[in-house]
Amino acid sequence: MTLFCCYSTGHKVEPDDMRTTSSPTSMTIGKPEVSQDSEAFKTRPFVDGAKTLIGGQVKPWTGIFSEIYSPVYCTETGERICIGKQATMSPKEAMEAVHAAAKAWDLGRGEWPQKSLQERIAVVERLVGKLKEKRMEIAKVLQWEICKNDADSVKEFDRTMDFVSALIETARKMNSGPAVCQEGIHAILKRSPMGVMMNLGPSNYPFNETYATLIPAILMGNSIVMKVPNTGGLAHFLTMEAYAECFPPGVVNFISGRGRDTMPPCMESGLVDIFAFIGSSKAADALVKAHPQPHRLKNLLSLDAKNLAIVLPDADLDVAVKEIVAGSTSFNGQRCTAIKLVMVHSSIAETFNQKFCSAVAALPCGLPFGKNHITPLACNPTSFMQSLTEDVKSKGARVLNEAVGGGHCDRTLFVPAVVYPVTAEMQLWTAEQFGPVIPIAPFDHLETPIEWLRKMPFGQQTALFTSNQAAAAPSKELSQLLDMCALSTCRVNLNAQCQRGPDMFPFAGRRSSAMGTISVEEVLRAVSVETMVASKNPEVMRRACASSNVFATL
Repeated sequence: MTLFCCYSTGHKVEPDDMRTTSSPTSMTIGKPEVSQDSEAFKTRPFVDGAKTLIGGQVKPWTGIFSEIYSPVYCTETGERICIGKQATMSPKEAMEAVHAAAKAWDLGRGEWPQKSLQERIAVVERLVGKLKEKRMEIAKVLQWEICKNDADSVKEFDRTMDFVSALIETARKMNSGPAVCQEGIHAILKRSPMGVMMNLGPSNYPFNETYATLIPAILMGNSIVMKVPNTGGLAHFLTMEAYAECFPPGVVNFISGRGRDTMPPCMESGLVDIFAFIGSSKAADALVKAHPQPHRLKNLLSLDAKNLAIVLPDADLDVAVKEIVAGSTSFNGQRCTAIKLVMVHSSIAETFNQKFCSAVAALPCGLPFGKNHITPLACNPTSFMQSLTEDVKSKGARVLNEAVGGGHCDRTLFVPAVVYPVTAEMQLWTAEQFGPVIPIAPFDHLETPIEWLRKMPFGQQTALFTSNQAAAAPSKELSQLLDMCALSTCRVNLNAQCQRGPDMFPFAGRRSSAMGTISVEEVLRAVSVETMVASKNPEVMRRACASSNVFATL
């Protein structure tokens, strides 16, 4: 993830121009720029993130700050457009935040963990009401900062609010079960909080993915230290006052700035009990190791992924093409759930490639203000996309759709490049591109994808395309492939793209792709611990629990 920013010195830091001399194309390709006379430019947001939320107070920040630039350029100046600034906090402020969270937790004796679940739900519902007032403002900031189009920017907010509603209903059901009795022992079981969560969200879904662990932890009574993503984090600064108004001091604290400066000291303090992180496995390993007692750290990690699509000879190619195009290019392929390698049986490879390139050519490319499918990149530089395509070309593959714009680069805009045939010697065989470069590899025997799955260090999802008849009555060979997919990854999509939802389904990964499961119910369990009161005398137990906040019924 790359953020081109500057400190308050008056100097900008921007990427080198990456214009190419590609010939005119038949694709609809716009430029990543807007004129100063346009409505989009005149109504652009500017978020003042030079402020902090620590210990329940929102305070102005007078120290070093970063200016945040959109991937969108100004036509007249040729420069990226500044859309806000955010505080660059030091280890000192980071430690203040984690100590404030620990004080609010107070080993379970703080005001927030002592509240009943119903009381906490009421506060979260109040927060949701305040957030919904900023719905379009948040969506607009997402458009400008990470270049989600009209539909996707609003969808990220709405899906998050739907997720919170589902969390509330599920939490009510989980903590309202009856007393149980086994072997003469009566017990009341509840979910109780664990302590302080360190929450680090991603740049590609900075609102939705952050809230996927943040809100469950709050609901269950934990206190939070949230690291605002350097890219995609501006929307969170719009919410600080709402959190300060709704929650007791120290329950929610924000940290911004360089993660390398602020996160290690927090982990080294030993005050963090839950670690929720979305990013690279290398970064996660370093932070977990920094904790003095990593054995007691509860980890919720969504990490690297290299999701494989396998197209078998009997597949419906129209279905396969439609699903794989969506799976590999939605939000420019900047998703952990994106399809990042396609293996196609040699007997149908030529037909598949023709259909696939035609479908990719139909994708409109340009600014995020509208319905463009491909928009400027925010989460990975276009230089990385170019290096990957140059690598495959130098080793015998080619950009199949180059004649119609594939691989065309204009500063932050990169037109999807379909590269074929990709082999094991090329970076794209194993590298997670996290962008619109789509590698296709032919295979003659099922042992090829099976061997790839066997060696791949990641294991999130696979997509398997075959005929409906074959899927309903699989051959021994197909069954072996299905088993290998299921035992190497956590979700096998039959004739469908890899994806996150629905949110009630488990979202998990094997190997270095994840630790822990995120779904509406599983995430509530992950940020809490089962606690019970047990007695041989049920009446004594009920009376004792009636006066307890933890064991009180809703």
